[in-house]
Amino acid sequence: MLATEPRIGSRVQRLRRAKRVSQADLATALGISASYLNLIEHNRRRITVPLLMKLAGYFGIEPGELVENDESRLVGDLMELFSDDLFAEHALTNQDIRDLAASNPTVGRAVVRLFDQFRSLRDAHRTGTAGTLDEEGGSHPATDAVSDFIQENANYFPALETAAERIRRDIDVASDSFEYGLKTYLSNVFGLNWRSASLPAGIARRYDAGAHELITAEVLPPESALFVVAHQLGLLAASRQIDELIEAGNLAADAPVVTRNALASYFAAALIMPYEPFLAACQETRYDIERVQRRFRTSFEQICHRMTTLQRPGRSGIPLHLVRTDIAGNISKRFSLSGIHISRHSGACPRWNVYAAFFHPERINVQVSQMPEGQRYFCIAKSITKGGHRHNAPRRHLSIGLGCHISHAQQMVYSDGMDLSDPSQTVPIGVGCRICPRLDCEQRAQPATDHRFTMNETDMAESFYAQARRGA
Repeated sequence: MLATEPRIGSRVQRLRRAKRVSQADLATALGISASYLNLIEHNRRRITVPLLMKLAGYFGIEPGELVENDESRLVGDLMELFSDDLFAEHALTNQDIRDLAASNPTVGRAVVRLFDQFRSLRDAHRTGTAGTLDEEGGSHPATDAVSDFIQENANYFPALETAAERIRRDIDVASDSFEYGLKTYLSNVFGLNWRSASLPAGIARRYDAGAHELITAEVLPPESALFVVAHQLGLLAASRQIDELIEAGNLAADAPVVTRNALASYFAAALIMPYEPFLAACQETRYDIERVQRRFRTSFEQICHRMTTLQRPGRSGIPLHLVRTDIAGNISKRFSLSGIHISRHSGACPRWNVYAAFFHPERINVQVSQMPEGQRYFCIAKSITKGGHRHNAPRRHLSIGLGCHISHAQQMVYSDGMDLSDPSQTVPIGVGCRICPRLDCEQRAQPATDHRFTMNETDMAESFYAQARRGA
């Protein structure tokens, strides 16, 4: 039997670890050697169809759920990396990059990590700063490492789900009101008194262990106050699980601090929006974010984040991507299980609806997006405003993008009334100008990496970097 093309090593490894099964035990169950399984998990052996079926049966999932796009994401990151002017004199082709990702993905990921470090140092040198860590994301190597860590784990952490479910049961026993039950749990288990009070501008929560107090800023919206309290509870009640995940992640310096914050946020979301009820709500409403938002009394962004974590084996949701950007185009959060590639170091395509959403505040914008290689994705986006809880306080304007491969679009309520097969409804987009092959794009802000300039003295294109269409 010929081997199938997809490489599923990372997915197999995550599923095995989620079940807390050793390589030796899984290999025995599959009837192969542990060394062979190790090669599969590191994408050094292609997998045969019969073995693919055995793996799917063992984990209780469909064979298609095992197929993921780690290689395509790596190819995209490497293409973006090699589009830097640093490599302008090297005649690297797309095929060279694909060959590297396919033949030795471990080296490819190491190159990406190395370039992250180099880029951070270069930017710090140019700006005369040592580089600072931005809580909203940015391109600091630590945040890049955390994004990779979350991506490698498919944004699903079963140990935190289990801890959150256990604590949620205790909270629900204490009261029918989640907020009151949470207060009771904090008091009974940790001796903490949770109250709201005036805090300095910019401080959302203050934990005073000595005074046994947990104080939330009185200006916070109710859903934000609940979330920051649940976040603190994660740091207290799930510290062991978080430490184990960080240790297993083998993260670079600074990254563990950011990872701890991210995993505490994951716990908070799992506590407020328990997995099974939340998945049921998503399926019942066909991923109607605003309906699910009212049911769980959370924010739009919290719902979108939680939707991306529904990757429980045998009980998974739609494979989604999520991106968050500000009005300057800085991408502060990115995650993709849909297959779409999101820029690592630069802004995304201006044609993408995650940017157009700023022109239609508080409205969900829908788009069928097509990448240069032909894959289509169903994307929704909405702009939101954060902060501004005090008079004259500054506000942050962000856009949240969520989407899936076009094959899953009909599972989302936002596709109703759309002819998904109509080419006129599709918007061509790219990852970023430097690696996008669409030379005739009027919104091109930079030349393509392999573009050679020519001067047409008779016809002038609307954009100097765009190649004018003949007959236009």
